[in-house]
Amino acid sequence: MIQLTEEMRRLINNNLADGCPCILATASPAGEPGVSYRGSMMAFSDDSLAYWDRTKRAGLEHVEANPKVVVMYRNPKERKSWKFHGEATVVKEGPLWEAVKAKIVQQELDRDALGNGFAVIIRLSRVMTLGGEVLQER
Repeated sequence: MIQLTEEMRRLINNNLADGCPCILATASPAGEPGVSYRGSMMAFSDDSLAYWDRTKRAGLEHVEANPKVVVMYRNPKERKSWKFHGEATVVKEGPLWEAVKAKIVQQELDRDALGNGFAVIIRLSRVMTLGGEVLQER
């Protein structure tokens, strides 16, 4: 069972303000890896993360073709770090899109001049330490 802790929620939701943006790892259908910073990453529900994709580039193409992703969070000051494995779903409109957009930190939302980014929701299957210890699993 996946249940994000209050500490995980707090740190992930403040990742950009704390100077510790999350890193998203993706792979194309051909296995080409991709990695990007996601300052808009948030704890969306008890068992999911979400972020706002405003660039609509390779990372989005990867997620749409191969939804298996890993999100890495590391905050050296707090001495906390995790890897979140899951499956991503791109949401281009509707209530879930609105719900994610409503929770985006203003700094990231301001970077989406047209306000027409896509919400990406990651349903978590595993939470691990950076050392490989499984903390939670679906």
